[in-house]
Amino acid sequence: MLQLDEDRIRGLLQWDQLIPAMEKALADFSLGRVLQPLRNMLTIEEGSRYLGIMPAVADDVMGAKLVSFYPGNAGSSVATHLAMILLFRPDTGEPLAVMDGRLITEMRTAAVSAAVTKYLAAPDSRVLALLGSGVQAEAHLHALTRVQNFEEIRVWSRTPAHAEHFAEKHGIDAVTLEAAVRGADVIVTATNALEPILKGEWLKPGAHVNAVGSPRPNWRELDDAAMANTLIVDSREAVLKESGDVILSAATIYAEAGEIFAGTKEAPVAATTVFKSVGIAIEDIAAAKLVYDAASC
Repeated sequence: MLQLDEDRIRGLLQWDQLIPAMEKALADFSLGRVLQPLRNMLTIEEGSRYLGIMPAVADDVMGAKLVSFYPGNAGSSVATHLAMILLFRPDTGEPLAVMDGRLITEMRTAAVSAAVTKYLAAPDSRVLALLGSGVQAEAHLHALTRVQNFEEIRVWSRTPAHAEHFAEKHGIDAVTLEAAVRGADVIVTATNALEPILKGEWLKPGAHVNAVGSPRPNWRELDDAAMANTLIVDSREAVLKESGDVILSAATIYAEAGEIFAGTKEAPVAATTVFKSVGIAIEDIAAAKLVYDAASC
């Protein structure tokens, strides 16, 4: 049985393979080809400590992720999300690998956003806004620039020094919140905000939002006006249990991303769109299978 740490995974998991793998995984999910319960999220301490249990089975892969979510770690040397993933052979049940899941979680989240952006953002999108300056903002910067040619990239953070550091590191612009969003073609919200930070009135017609933060049923990043746009989700069932943005706004869900990838729902490319991602197990297991296959070559 393989044991893979984060350093080894970093050399094996590549964006150009991961993005299409996430398309396939979510298409299979929406077509009913994946056996996957809702994530079981254990609250250890409300607002501070959580443990998630995430199993999934597909035709070619079976496994489970255990993920800890400790938002109180923000700003420290310890990541807010840490995880381990176990893989098994689906035909015999034999264990194949155990691997660190932190980087896989980081990259698969951004890869899913990139896949959705490829389908939903305007082809001539040129301005990217990142709300948040942590690991997800950086991962989205890398993933989204694989599918769009941005001429201007902006970043905002609730801690201005963090935004300035991020901007200097990546050669982009640190700006105020509203200035980041106004006129942007693609916006990423990657924060642990408890109340909405993104106002729908700031969005240009035809903009696309990837909302990946605030993963609790009573936390929000987007206001009701933003959520009133065309809404795409990774899992209807999951967002209606886990996403405060969806639950508290009572927004209408147009489609799952996998339905668009599979061609069972039309991509609303002319609309102003919001993709609300809570992250589901098949994304992790499919990404871990990529790592396992690369390590086994």
